[in-house]
Amino acid sequence: MLNVPKSWFTRLARTLAPPGHLVPPICLIALRVYSPASKKEAPMKNSLNVLVVEDSPMAAQAILRSLQDAGYALTNPMVVESPATFTGALNTRSWDVVISDYVMPSFNGTQALEIYKRFNPDFPFICVSGEIGEEKAAEVIRSGAHNYVSKSHLSRLGKVVKNEIAAAETRSHMKHAADLASRLAAIVDSTDDAILSMDLNGQVQTWNDAAELIFGYSADEMVGGNISTLVPPDKARELRDVLEKLRSGQHAQRLETTRTHKDGRIIEVSLTISPIKDEQGNVVAASSISRDITERRRMEREHLKLIKQLQGALSEVKQLSGLLPICANCKRIRDDQGDWQQVEVYVHAHSQADFTHGICPDCTKTLYPGIYERMNHKS
Repeated sequence: MLNVPKSWFTRLARTLAPPGHLVPPICLIALRVYSPASKKEAPMKNSLNVLVVEDSPMAAQAILRSLQDAGYALTNPMVVESPATFTGALNTRSWDVVISDYVMPSFNGTQALEIYKRFNPDFPFICVSGEIGEEKAAEVIRSGAHNYVSKSHLSRLGKVVKNEIAAAETRSHMKHAADLASRLAAIVDSTDDAILSMDLNGQVQTWNDAAELIFGYSADEMVGGNISTLVPPDKARELRDVLEKLRSGQHAQRLETTRTHKDGRIIEVSLTISPIKDEQGNVVAASSISRDITERRRMEREHLKLIKQLQGALSEVKQLSGLLPICANCKRIRDDQGDWQQVEVYVHAHSQADFTHGICPDCTKTLYPGIYERMNHKS
């Protein structure tokens, strides 16, 4: 968990929120991800990787000694005095702070600052020098240095380093939070699900592109309006119940329900509604994720219809089973009513089978001997 003051996230959130609107849910998510679990101030970091740009060994020693006096344990501090050695140091090691003399004969603070900025580092650059005046000190800060300390007041250096390192960490965490918010916003914009946020009275605050595709309303039409615009009359009670549960702080609710498209069509949706909480854990709004399941439900109904049709067809299939009472002499079969029927009549009535009539050779010989003789003679 990254440790960054909540006030910075509040500032970011208020910057991104339009006047009169809720803080965007993306910012609240970033706040929960990056904010500290405790409000206690982080302890001062005692070990320090410091890079000093100074051409005077005595001045460099004075800088390092002032940091040690402030309570820092210096970890392999490095002193450089040329553009090449400064560039090499920035390339080869990770630093907590750069402290640079501003006025040097062959390599000044302005040059060092330009090299430093090319690396786009997340650690501070602090200038130290003799008395250069307030105007020059302001110019140094405008050029990109994070602070300035006079060599005649090096006792201030330890505190300045502490404050600037803390500020650099906060800037880094703020960048991470802003990047996270940007990535989450990109996800919201690119998803096929309708994602929106609303206050606890149902007033719509945000509306993504997929919501326009699913419901037909643009963001301009819905933001500031009420979510009830989408709710069919027979689902009004359902919406009231959902909003009441959100006010009481209940967790995500999932349901399959219906909504009304701008053109009047009824859309079947899978809906997830979740509470949005502020920094103190109070429910201040709600997020809603809707997926259009109209086609899925149509296919499910079609599938059920086909199953019922198949079951009905199977129930109409005639089957022969069990014991059939048949006369040993005439071979008639007795039906359920006790009537004796020809075999072909009974089988036709109790199955899908039908008969074609012919005569076997033995019966031909008995009934039609002349025909039988001619048939045998031909063969």
